[in-house]
Amino acid sequence: MDPLAPLLPYRPPLWLRSGHVQTAVGSIVRTVDGVSYQRERLELADGDFLDLDWVGRERRQVAVVAHGLEGSTDRAYVRGLAKALEARGWGVCAWNLRGCSGEPNRLLRTYHSGATEDLDAVVAHVLAGGAETIAAAGFSLGGNLTLRWLGEQGASLDPRVVAGAGVSVPVDLAGSGAVLARRTRAPYMRYFLPKLVGKLAEKVDRFPEAPALDRALAARDFAAFDDHVTAPLNGFASAADYYAQASALPVLGDIRVPTLLLNALDDPFLSPACYPSGIVGPFRLLAPRWGGHVAFLRGDLTSWADTVVGTFVDAAR
Repeated sequence: MDPLAPLLPYRPPLWLRSGHVQTAVGSIVRTVDGVSYQRERLELADGDFLDLDWVGRERRQVAVVAHGLEGSTDRAYVRGLAKALEARGWGVCAWNLRGCSGEPNRLLRTYHSGATEDLDAVVAHVLAGGAETIAAAGFSLGGNLTLRWLGEQGASLDPRVVAGAGVSVPVDLAGSGAVLARRTRAPYMRYFLPKLVGKLAEKVDRFPEAPALDRALAARDFAAFDDHVTAPLNGFASAADYYAQASALPVLGDIRVPTLLLNALDDPFLSPACYPSGIVGPFRLLAPRWGGHVAFLRGDLTSWADTVVGTFVDAAR
């Protein structure tokens, strides 16, 4: 029996049947109480660090959860999933990508959609701490990173990693960037780009070799910013090269554990290629009509996605 069948279809109230409304309410209005993190700093081999926020650290069944672009473990969507998984008996290691925990990272390099070496370090650390079962989950950019990591691991994935899940994932980075470059998506660019430029400004103060701030300020879409900043700081030849090497889409067929991709059809961030069909293996796409970006809200502003992901990973353990 399909464990998700009792949860389908997703039918939000009428006022939430808009991708833009869902996205805005989920980001601005939704709050999640009852989550108390225990922070741990993970030192990386290259001299940088990652801040990990734990719930139920003593448990041997752990979900490793990654946030999205310019997010953190404190975002409602991360806290909501952590709360839901803890209630199901999972420990949760929610990890902040480099420079996203409230303190700048030490190096000139930045976090990015394909930084799978960082997730690899987190999973290795969690396993070394005694975890017997791991599920890897992520939202948006963190979802792409998570699915990319699972695909890169392929058959060599540690058998203690039993499931994966991605919510609102731009598995086609170039296509999703083009969608967000549309004039109708300008409010999203006005939200994200100043945050990214602000982080670059902090690096300019510390690193003389950092990319010029004026060109970053002139960027009006992700392609322009990534071409000038993200790509060169992280070893890519260009934004196009970064998108090609970091997108999860080409490696979804290499995933060897049950893995869910939950992308709403009304997500204002995603391109058509972000709804892949015909993937051979234990990969599953669930594409409900509504849900927006990292939202999937019910009338009480709890997230249906939390229930879906929790049910999915429970079935795999």
